[in-house]
Amino acid sequence: MTLAHWLYVLGVLVVVLTMILRRNVVIPCIVFTFLIGLVYTGNLITAVQAVFNASLVAAKELFGIFLIISLMVAMLKSISATGGDELLVKPMSKLMVSPLVSYIVVCVATVIISLFFWPTPAVPLIGALLVPAAVRAGLPPMLGAVALALAGQAMTLAGDVIIQGAPGLTAASAGVATELVTWKGGLLTLIAGAVAIPLGYILNREDIRNFQHQKAETAATAEMSLPVGQAEEKKVDLTKGKFLVYLLIAAMIGVVVSMFGFDIKGGDASALLGGVALLIMLVATVTIDGIGGFDKMADYVADGLVFAFKVMGPIIPIAGFFFLGNPEVVVNILGDGAPGFLFDVGEMVAKVIPPTGFMAAFGLLILGAITGLDGSGFSGLPVVGTLAGAMASGDANVAATLGSLGQLGAIWVGGGALVAWSSLVAVAGIVGVPVLDLVRKNTIPVIAGLVVATIFAVLFMM
Repeated sequence: MTLAHWLYVLGVLVVVLTMILRRNVVIPCIVFTFLIGLVYTGNLITAVQAVFNASLVAAKELFGIFLIISLMVAMLKSISATGGDELLVKPMSKLMVSPLVSYIVVCVATVIISLFFWPTPAVPLIGALLVPAAVRAGLPPMLGAVALALAGQAMTLAGDVIIQGAPGLTAASAGVATELVTWKGGLLTLIAGAVAIPLGYILNREDIRNFQHQKAETAATAEMSLPVGQAEEKKVDLTKGKFLVYLLIAAMIGVVVSMFGFDIKGGDASALLGGVALLIMLVATVTIDGIGGFDKMADYVADGLVFAFKVMGPIIPIAGFFFLGNPEVVVNILGDGAPGFLFDVGEMVAKVIPPTGFMAAFGLLILGAITGLDGSGFSGLPVVGTLAGAMASGDANVAATLGSLGQLGAIWVGGGALVAWSSLVAVAGIVGVPVLDLVRKNTIPVIAGLVVATIFAVLFMM
């Protein structure tokens, strides 16, 4: 262990402490990247260059994730110009016949939309169109918010099995294949969701009974709509809207069938999804705007990229710091012969804490949860991914499992289920419930789901 190794450990501790204090970790990551470069190379110029090279390497590693997110958001925006996004979920509102069925429908609709477009567009879409119908069927608004948060912000985003943004980031940091983290994370978050989502309903049955006595009054005030600015931008054309929705559904079914039928995984799967998104966007812009589509499509692509970099951009210098811990990547930052600082520390820790036991599994889960306290859910993925790879000592299966558990902890907590200053604010806002009350409603289901998923991982996946 050299001084640079101890600086890296100190940097990790400072990053985690900064997250606990609910501050952004970009500054400490840049500072410690510089200090490690200075101590390791002994050259001030090289240390300054390392700050840039770390972010450049991280950007190269992660740009595929940024691009697929931006294209999916841009595609949905191009379709929403005709009101097609509303047509996409409108048929489900007819299924709202009871509180239980309404709760299930909101969860299923949220999962479907979030799988392909992330929860960010799903929350206002489902919250504005389906939750009012669920409220009229007797589901309290708070339970509608719980369904949105647990099914979309937590379960679906933590697996992210279609867009693969989260598993891609975790896998890149752990030094394992993206598809390995994708299926493990997908299975574990499904187990956590299978526990948390039913619990979210069962624990609030008394609230449902109380709400039904005042259903008429509450339902009358629960109507929600998209902001006026968005409504004005839409050129409602049901014929074009239906055509684009059917095209989108057929294309996405084709993507999923192709992924399984032709064993398309990882980057190839992202390329297929991204290509389909671009082609549908092209069809949508030409169908809606005609010759004006030449300019409009450029605007959609730009808007998508702005969204992706606004959400994910700060992760670049953070990932750059944690990539210093990966022996396969650090050579591109500090030069040939540079050690993977965190991997070296992880090997030392692994001699004391077995990487396949409950202590390691719950340790990564808790660390992920701590990193999620910053309200992003994604900024901690390089931390848990790199540490998981280090503790696994070259065992890709163990690294992927530990990384997936850290990913679950970070996103279930910080992605929008337990942190009030995260995107959970958007869920509470669109439904019209207090965000702190929503956190309290989510707490027991989330903890129970994560504990069960972690036990399953230790017993059957290591």
